Amino acid sequence: MSEPAVPYEPTERTVPTRSRERASYERELVHSILDEGYVCHLGFVRDGAPVVLPTLYGRIGERIYLHGSTGSRPLRMAGEQDPGLPVCVTVTHVDGLVLARSAFHHSLNYRSVVIHGTAHQVTDPEERSAALDALVDGVVPGRSADIRPANAKELAATAVLRLDLDEVSAKLRTGPSNDEPEDLALPHWAGVVPLTRGHGTPLPADDLDPAVTLPDYLKAL
Repeated sequence: MSEPAVPYEPTERTVPTRSRERASYERELVHSILDEGYVCHLGFVRDGAPVVLPTLYGRIGERIYLHGSTGSRPLRMAGEQDPGLPVCVTVTHVDGLVLARSAFHHSLNYRSVVIHGTAHQVTDPEERSAALDALVDGVVPGRSADIRPANAKELAATAVLRLDLDEVSAKLRTGPSNDEPEDLALPHWAGVVPLTRGHGTPLPADDLDPAVTLPDYLKAL
């Protein structure tokens, strides 16, 4: 029987100022939130002003990887700066709309992860290849083994960032609305509207050879 994973160590930047009871540093929970997502938001400072960009990501162990054009701002800055680019990366899932009897207590049920750290460009060919596979498989598991790999020209135009999962925390809200006791008798509906994610039926490309059948990993979605 394996030992439980050691939680991440809280830091000044990963301890929330509000609703601290919703924060978690459990490693498995952080990983599960990251692995369920498609898009993260990458924040950094450029010319003294904050910039936040949505982008795909993938996780391998205790690192996440992000990719982009070699000419994109964060990728270029991570290569120019030594020892890397200070960033903040966030991932959020919304699980429900929390409708209270008062405007003040309306909320969302959610799961989120915030990662602080220094992003570095990945230059090792083997690590770059594994990172790009993780990005593809993060969208559809098993996809990277069923496509043409990037060629030399495509790899030359693609940069990859890595960010260690070191200074990281999760935050969650679950449950019903938190109405004030004096509001419980008000004649307003209160409760939670659950939100779920689903996949539609795959639509083949117009120019797809009819002989190419739907792969099992897509059927599994």
